[in-house]
Amino acid sequence: ELLASGSSSQTKTPTKVDNMFQNYSHSEIARDTATIKNSVIMHLTATFLRTPTSMDSGHAYLASAFSVRDRLLQRWNLTNEFHDRMKAKRVYYMSLEFLIGRTFDNALLALDLRKEYGETLGEVGFRLEDIIDEERDAALGNGGLGRLAACYVDSMACSDYPGWGYGLRYKYGMFQQQIINGYQVEVPDCWLDSPNPWEFPRPDVTYPVKFYGHLVRDPNNDERYVWESNVVYDAMAFDVPVPGYGTTNVGNIRLWSCKTNSLFDLNKFNSGDYGGATGGQVAAQILTDVLYPNDNTNDGKELRLRQEYLFCSATLQDIVARFKKTGRPMTELPELAAIQLNDTHPTLGIPELMRILLDEEEMSWDDAWEVTTRTFAFTNHTILPEAME
Repeated sequence: ELLASGSSSQTKTPTKVDNMFQNYSHSEIARDTATIKNSVIMHLTATFLRTPTSMDSGHAYLASAFSVRDRLLQRWNLTNEFHDRMKAKRVYYMSLEFLIGRTFDNALLALDLRKEYGETLGEVGFRLEDIIDEERDAALGNGGLGRLAACYVDSMACSDYPGWGYGLRYKYGMFQQQIINGYQVEVPDCWLDSPNPWEFPRPDVTYPVKFYGHLVRDPNNDERYVWESNVVYDAMAFDVPVPGYGTTNVGNIRLWSCKTNSLFDLNKFNSGDYGGATGGQVAAQILTDVLYPNDNTNDGKELRLRQEYLFCSATLQDIVARFKKTGRPMTELPELAAIQLNDTHPTLGIPELMRILLDEEEMSWDDAWEVTTRTFAFTNHTILPEAME
């Protein structure tokens, strides 16, 4: 069993609200080309350590993208504050795929700043079209199911609906095609090798996800059982803002990845067991390495099942935690949450919500089932047996 990793002392909250900070976070960043150019140059210099003689089109893309992201995150915060204040019912779209394509040009169109960024980049020696081509596709999906999910989240943002997508942050979500001796060969698409301006790491949003283990009777209640497990991974959130066109509304896709730092066994490492020291990290990391791992073997079937459970458990814990902040009883969850399942991959979310309501919220079976059936909806894509999990 791994020892707990070292951690710093508990963080502290501010004792007062600073007016300048408040005003900045609630005001739109100026849209003139001078402000935009200053932001791009600041990111070139301070974020990527570039000078006028050492930058290229890749650096210009990253600096411009981070400049646009600053504007999206400001709108994203305001959107969430508004929905919280309105006590709006939220739509949660669970999908193992999100084929979102490239974000930079789409964000410029949504912000209506394509002309201004084009002029700014022209002043530093680049064409906007060349900079747009520097972006790599987000390898978070590979088919129509993922494109449908991306379009749903985009449409909700454009229509001012309070909607979020939930998925996994794959390291190799797609593959690169190479032709060798006349045959197609699939090689990994390492899309995260360079900084990704369109994701926002949220180390403060993590949830424990259990695997394996056994049940023991609850010492405080003979009619209940407790799930005990030594295999627990922390799912960490990465937020991807989704700007709405013609509106200040910004949606979100929350992607999960395993935190692995706490899984490093220093004692095994110091004793020379280097493979054993990192075994927990590797086991956690592979859960989000590949979209749809090959399930022709039993190990592949188990990996896909664990991958889907990590996704469903973290998502349901997040949705329940957000609902509980309202102070309303759990029986009213369907009044504030509608969860749409994109095909069969997220259907483990149904028993997972039942587990949370029964084991953690101590609801009766009938009440928990009533809440669950009123919360979930399902999108069916096919009735072919080979596609039904």
